Formats: sequence, structure tokens, C-alpha cells
Amino acid sequence: MSLQGRTIAITRPKEQCASLAAAIQAQGGTPLLAPMLTITPILHNCDLEIAANRLQQFRTAIFISPNSVEYSLPTLLKSQPWPAHLQAAAVGPGTSKTLTTHGISNCLLPENQRYDSEGLLDRPEFQPEAIAGKSVLLLRGVGGRELLAETLIKRGADVHPISCYQRSAPTDLAQPIQSAWKQNKLDGILLSSSESLANLLAALNPDERQRLSRTPIFVPHHRIAEKAQAAGLMQIILTPPAEEGMLLGLLSYNWPTL
Repeated sequence: MSLQGRTIAITRPKEQCASLAAAIQAQGGTPLLAPMLTITPILHNCDLEIAANRLQQFRTAIFISPNSVEYSLPTLLKSQPWPAHLQAAAVGPGTSKTLTTHGISNCLLPENQRYDSEGLLDRPEFQPEAIAGKSVLLLRGVGGRELLAETLIKRGADVHPISCYQRSAPTDLAQPIQSAWKQNKLDGILLSSSESLANLLAALNPDERQRLSRTPIFVPHHRIAEKAQAAGLMQIILTPPAEEGMLLGLLSYNWPTL
């Protein structure tokens, strides 16, 4: 099924909307850019500078998101190439692809297609007998989950978590969605993080929340689906992971006749 005549809101940070918007357009749909998060670097990041000076000492570098790649590698590789012995790992395929664009390949990913911290921790390389005593660089955003760091420390790793970007809610973030509702031109919303969902809910009045509860919401992870359900949303579609999975979820949905 195509997306002909469907308007789909993309709530990713605006810098990350282009490829998904193009894919929706290619299927006949109209992408509505409605960022629910703004991503900014941490300026004068002394911790990242120190890690760059010690890069040869790490055995594994874990990147939490594409943002963690974009906001760390310019500093880490400013005066040196990526060390041949340093194993890169990523929580999801989008992050792995971003690493590839910077020339870093052979990235470890969750083997079971559970693209989250739990999935990565299931890999044999991160079991106690493999990771104990190893120095791990963990690149992430401010305020992220602590599960990876805490679990690897318990398994004996020497973990160095470094925040290299921060998230905030854009001003008037709900305006694109509110305008589309007024024109009856919003068919679905893609929500790729729990924080985006929380920001959207906080920006809506009670009547708009009711309308949101009746709008198809497409999410790529069960944790986001659980939070959406707890917030009273009724049309929650759990898609396969990553950008390709969200597009597949849109194409597979049983849209009402226009």
C-alpha cells in the first residue's frame, strides 16, 4: 500500500528528518516536519577532550545514537585516526550507518534486532568474562538511561561515560501538528523516542490530547508504546525498529479510505 494522500508528522530533530521525509514522499505521502526535540552540542567539553587524548587506551567505544557520533568524532579524531584496535559498538543500525560515513566499520550491533541497551548487553562481547578489565568509552546525551554504564561496571568493565550533546524541547513544538489538525490534514504521527512523546503531551491542551488519542501513532520500540498507552493513546502501532521499520509500519497500516 502506498501513502498517497496521507500526511505523516515526523517528530525527530529537524537535522534527522530528511531521509525519512524523502521516503514518505517516494511513497506518495506528505511529510510534516514537527520536531519534538532540539539537539545541541555541549560546548567546551573537557571530558571529551580528555577522552580524545586517551583514545588509544580504550578497547571499546559505545555510541548511543547518531547524535553521539556526530557530536563526538570531530573532537575524538581531530588529531588522530580511529585506532585499529578500538572496537566500535552501537545501540541501533542508524548509529552504525553514521559511523560508516565517518569511516568506522565492523561495528557491533545487537544480534537479536532488539535495538536498545538490553539488546547490546546480550552480545557475548559484553558478558562478564569478555568485558571485565576492559576500558570502555560510552558516548551519549545528557540525561540518558544509565543501564549500559551500570551493567558494564557490574560486569567488571572500566567505563568512562561522556555526554556530548543535550536535548531540549523546541519552542512552539506542537504548532505544526495543531495547524494540520485544524485543516484535517494529519493522518499519522511518527514518534521515535519517549522524550518526544512526553514533550508533545506537555504542549497539548486537554482537547488536543483527546484528538491525539484518536490519531494513529507509529513507534519503533515497545518502551515508547508502553508510555503512549499509559498516557491514554488508543491507536498505537508498534513498527519494526529503525527508519526502515517505521516506513514499513506506515505502508502496512490499514488506512481508512480517503
